[in-house]
Order: sequence, then structure tokens, then C-alpha cells
Amino acid sequence: MKHILSAVALSTLLFACGSQKNGTSDLANSNPIKTSIDLTQVVDDKAPVTINPGRFTQDTIVYRLPRIIQGSYAVNDFGKYIEAFKALDYDGNEITSTKLDDNTWQILNASRLDKIEYYVNDTFDLEVKGGIGEDVPFSPGGTNISPDNYVLNLHGFIGYFDSLKNAQYAIDVTSPANFERTSALENTAIKSSDDGTKITTSYFAPRYFDVTDNPMMYGKLDVEEFMVGDIKIVLSVYSPNKVYSASSLKETVYKMMEAQKRYLGDINSTPRYDVYLYLSDGSQGSPKGFGALEHHTSTVVVLSESASAESLAKSVTDVVAHEFFHIVTPLSVHSEDVHYFDYNDPTFSKHLWMYEGVTEYFAQHFQVYEGLVTPEEYYNEINTQIRRSLYYDDNMSFTEMSENILEDPYKPNYANVYQKGALIGMCIDILLREESNGNRSMLSLMKELSNKYGKHKPFDDESIIDEIVGMTYPSIGGFLNTHVIGSTPIDYSVFLDKVGLIFKEESVETGYIQSGSGFIFAADPEKETLFFSESVKENSFWNENGVKANDIVKRVNGTDVSMQNARAILGQMYQWKPGQEVEVVLDRNGKEVILKKELTPTFTAIKTISENENATASQIATRKAWLKLKSDS
Repeated sequence: MKHILSAVALSTLLFACGSQKNGTSDLANSNPIKTSIDLTQVVDDKAPVTINPGRFTQDTIVYRLPRIIQGSYAVNDFGKYIEAFKALDYDGNEITSTKLDDNTWQILNASRLDKIEYYVNDTFDLEVKGGIGEDVPFSPGGTNISPDNYVLNLHGFIGYFDSLKNAQYAIDVTSPANFERTSALENTAIKSSDDGTKITTSYFAPRYFDVTDNPMMYGKLDVEEFMVGDIKIVLSVYSPNKVYSASSLKETVYKMMEAQKRYLGDINSTPRYDVYLYLSDGSQGSPKGFGALEHHTSTVVVLSESASAESLAKSVTDVVAHEFFHIVTPLSVHSEDVHYFDYNDPTFSKHLWMYEGVTEYFAQHFQVYEGLVTPEEYYNEINTQIRRSLYYDDNMSFTEMSENILEDPYKPNYANVYQKGALIGMCIDILLREESNGNRSMLSLMKELSNKYGKHKPFDDESIIDEIVGMTYPSIGGFLNTHVIGSTPIDYSVFLDKVGLIFKEESVETGYIQSGSGFIFAADPEKETLFFSESVKENSFWNENGVKANDIVKRVNGTDVSMQNARAILGQMYQWKPGQEVEVVLDRNGKEVILKKELTPTFTAIKTISENENATASQIATRKAWLKLKSDS
């Protein structure tokens, strides 16, 4: 159970344990690690941090910043952003410290150590394009240090000692007095400077996990607090050009959270949930990776400030809903790999299909189940996920991929957890409803697992699938063994048929750079060429004019194509309209092929999902239970 100290109790503890520096009984393992971040003393976009652990008795200690953080499934190396690291003794003299790797410092003569000081450089400034797999952390897990806004993902500022992994933390953050300050960590004290220009806010974290699990946002924010049932929602919005405010997004978040609470029922128990929304304007130094990172009682979200109000509302609903549903898994249902997470050298669970896939399934399914979208809109979402899932290796074992997610060839397939992973959740949900005549579901199964385990008790990674099968039906075991542990692709028509849905194929007008399967171009970075992919066969204009897969694009309307200008040229092609004259020069196996044509409307075949007019009463009943449809639907 999470140990919370009152402000009085904490101040008493700090006074009792933190003031007798020279006493040999004053050991570091009995003290909260006193940490300070001073946002009023930022130098060149770097914030000073002080770590005061109390007295050590051993001669050598190790201090680390996280190499990997929970929920990211990527190497982050937060130690790379630490500068001017110093270990100081009680007289203020520097003592020997050695940087062992990007994230690790070894300190000798540690019994003389008084404190550690260093500067933290933020990660937002270093992003080039954004996204998982870059050299910098994905934006929602990163840090920002700028005059108007500070994104304090504390794992980027505060580290841990190998010998004090279970230590408590007392954290002071000093900021200009006019800053808004939001954090879900327990606030233990607030102190103003004598001149009233600064405020120091003190927080308490029972252990290092709570430091990493509770981000903060400081600066010129817009904040709205409101209740959704018995949950206090704190929405903090930073919009650099004041395009959006917390009040303009409040109704979207309220409506979404209200529906999520109905959907979850009694599984939700958090009294407060924070949403930290950073809207990027795309300028230099602004974050480029859009998405979110989950925490037990909060999420950090990065989206585009240039999005339309409708588009932003949709993104907020999809993204924040996904993160909020993480309170089910992995926050309440998780394996030992998650529970005993090693920030420097973690092992990974086999069950990303559950942690990310089922969570994404809930984030989409609740919208139709609670009436936020129509069944037809939900069918389109399923169809989109099916198409996107085929961009990845459809013959890859999901459990094998999950366990080895940092390695090739698994790493490039990570994003499929949000496509095929969600579809896995859908198939299991349909099977459970069919087997139980609509009485059981994916959500009810997760509730059963949550009641059995919960946030403080992990499951065994190797046996959880057998356990799930024992709790449910043999058909669930057959599905998991064939399509999740096994590598057999899923025939989605089989599962959609169980709820009276069918695929239909129709011809629709498309553009000149895509088809029903998606983008029709690919790049070869080694040869620095842009070429047509197999999908070109599905685009009528190119297909009818004899363009073939693997044809290299040499020139477009007189401009030579290179890797440097390929994006711009494709952008121009995206805007092509019927009636325009175009000239495209291709390289086909070393021979030049010239295509000079007037553009005609181009079409592609797409599959859509629709309700089967000949569905049986049983199929319709299962669909109604699955989507919570009225009897006349």
C-alpha cells in the first residue's frame, strides 16, 4: 500500500534525519533523499539539480539516471543530458567521481559525500523529427526547459543510488512566483522567497518509482480542475500561441472521462487524474513526437497546436483515453518484469498484446459502447487498424516480439501493438461474448485478473496465458496459441462473422501517391532512390499506364529526385489534380521509361466492413452485446 506522510510528519522526519551530518548513525538508508530543482537559476536552457542523500558508510557508491523508463519500450539514456556532474564533500570540495557509461557515475570516498550537483539539458530542443527509435526520448517521456514552460518528467532530472533503491524522496522545486504549478505528487509545503519573486514547492515520493510515475508541468499554463463522478480531473494545457486553452478542451475531456468511468465501472479507483497537454507549434526546439506516456494517475500528452478544433478533440479523445485505460493494464495487471522494473537493464514481458494492445482496444471500443461514435464509425476504425497492421510483419509471434522488443527484427514492429494488438483484443472480446451468450467480455476478464492480482501483485509471465485459458474457454487458448504465441496471421472475417459483419469491396477515387493499402512509394536509403512499391498495382492511373513495382523515380516534371527532395516532390504529387500534364521519368532495370500523360481520375479497391443482411439471430445478439446496441438496432 502506498505510504503517504502528512506535511507535519514529513517535516519532523526531515528534521530528525537530515540535520546531523557528522554523526555516524545518520545513515543514508534512513533518510529521504533530498532533491532540489531550481527553475529560477536556469543557464543556457539547463536546470540545476542537487541530490543530498545523507551520509553513506561505504567507500564506493553508484548513481544512475534511467537508461529505459516504463512504458517507453525504447532506450532513452537520460544520463546523456546531464552536464557538469560534481560530487562534493562536507567542506564543499569536489571528490572523485567517474562516469562509467551514459547513465552511470561511480563515486569514491563516498563516506565523505555531502551532495551531488549537476545541470540537466532538456530533450525537446534536440528533437529533429520525433518518434520511437530516435536518439532522443519520445516527446511525452522527454523534458522541456524554456522560459514559459517546463515539462518535468522527473526521470530526466532525478536519478537513484544502486544501494538506495527503496529510499524515500523529498523534492523541492523552485520557480518564479507567477508560474502555474501542477503535480499529482503529495505537496508537503510551499514557501515564498523574502522578496516574493520565487516559490519553492516541496513534494514527497515514497520511493523512486513514485518519482518517475508523477510528472509535473510548470510555467505559463492554463489549468482547469473539475470532477467526473468521484475523480478529480486536473487538465493542464500549454499552448504557446494561445490557440487553445484548458477551458476550450474541458468539455471534450469531461465527456470522454465520464464515458470511460461508465465503461470501467468499479475497476477504477484513482481519486485524481492529471492530464498534462503540451501543444507543439512546430518551431525550432518544440517537440516533434506526438502521442502520450501513461502513469498510474496521470499522462503527459504532446499534440500539434495547428490541428483544427475537431481534429484536436478527436486526438485528445483517442490518446488520453488510451493512457487512462492503462490503469487496467499494465498498472493493475502486469508481470514481474513490469513490477520489478530495472531502469538500467530491464527484461521485457511477453505480453505487449495485453498492455498496449488491449488498452488500445478499450480506447476505441468504449467510444462505440458508450455512444460517442456510431457503429459505422467504429467499423471504419477496425478496418483502418487491419490495413495498418499489414504494414508490419504479420507472421511474427507477438509474445516473441514483446520479449525482444529492443532488438531487430522485432523493434521495427513495435507500433503494431496499437494495430494488431488492438485487433487481438477485439477477437478475444468477440470470442468471450459468443461463448458466454454475451455475459463475459475482454473487460470482465481484465477485471477478474485485476481482482486476483492488482497493482501490488505481479503475475508469472510464463503461465498467465494458461491461467487465462483456465479462467475462460478452450477457444481462447486456441486463439492465443495460434495467433499470439504462434505466428499464424488472423483471418478477421472469421471473427467479424461471429457478430454478423462482412467485408465488402468497392472502388473509390484516390490520390496519385496512395492506394487502398496505403502509400505506393518506398525508399532505399543505401541506394538513395525512391521507387514504386507493390501497392502501385492497386492504383488505377499508374497501373493502366504500365508502371511496375520497383520502378525507380528519376525525375518528376523535370526535377531530379533525390533523398533530399523526395518529401517535397511527393508533397507536390499529393496535390496533383485530373487534367494536369505530368512527365515522370523512371528507371526500370537500368532502362529509362518516360511517362508523359494528362492526369485522369485514379481509383483503388478498398474493403469496407458492413452489417450482413443475412446475419443469424445469434450473430446479431452477439453484436448487440459487443457494442451495447439497442434491441431495434
